[in-house]
This record gives sequence, structure tokens and C-alpha cells, in this order.
Amino acid sequence: MDYKEAEKEIKKILKKFNHSTAVASIVDFLYTHFPQYHWIGIYLVDGNQLVLGPWKGKHATEHTTIPIGKGICGSAAMTGKTERIDDVSKDARYLSCFISTRSEIVVPIKKENKVIGEIDIDSDIPEAFTQQDVKFLEKIADMLAKHI
Repeated sequence: MDYKEAEKEIKKILKKFNHSTAVASIVDFLYTHFPQYHWIGIYLVDGNQLVLGPWKGKHATEHTTIPIGKGICGSAAMTGKTERIDDVSKDARYLSCFISTRSEIVVPIKKENKVIGEIDIDSDIPEAFTQQDVKFLEKIADMLAKHI
């Protein structure tokens, strides 16, 4: 499935379901339709930490809460900027969730320029995420902001 088709499908999901069901359905959709996305989670900001919401992957992560400013997820929440890491073994901020993870992308979800959550995706493939993934996931984050 290409990114434009996926965007259309995600818009349909957001119209069809209420908040919590829609967010979980989007996580499932991304996991099912993008084979390079091996683990997907939505973290929500709660005070000075990120709290894991809906997720999909082969295994649960031990990082169900992450302090803002810690790790790649915490850095993205602090700066409000997308983090695309081609090789997590070369980034000292990386909080290891799975031995198999090779690359990661974290996209902040913002409402009125304030980070309210983020999309976190891990891949077992080095350099799995392209600039197209960045643009696509930033659009999805904008859509999700209206439903969180």
C-alpha cells in the first residue's frame, strides 16, 4: 500500500471510530500495512513523562513510561521535532526495548504547538525509515492531534 492510499484509509478510520478505538485502529493499520514497522506505539504526555497507550508488535516493551528528555522518545517530546534514527546502536540516547531493533522513528503529536503525544516506531531493518515515512507519519500525527 502506498502512502496516499494509507492516508485515505486512516482518515476513514478517524471518521468511523471514537477516540480510543480510532487510535488503536490506526496502530493496527500501520502495523498490518507497513511490513518494515515492527513495533508501533502511541505515547501520550502526562505531566513530565510519556505514557504508553495503544501499541502493536511481537512483544511488549518494558518502557511503558519514559521521562520527557530521556531517550529518543523523550528527546522528541522535549524538542517537538521528529527523530529518525538509522542505526540505534550509534545513538547514545537509545533506550533498548528489543535486541532486534535496528532503526527507530519518533514523531511528536502536537496541538497548538504543544507536544501531547507521539508515534514511536521501531524496525528490525537498519535505515528502515525514509523521508517519505517522515512526511507520512507527520501527517498522521497531525490527524491524531484532533482525536487526542
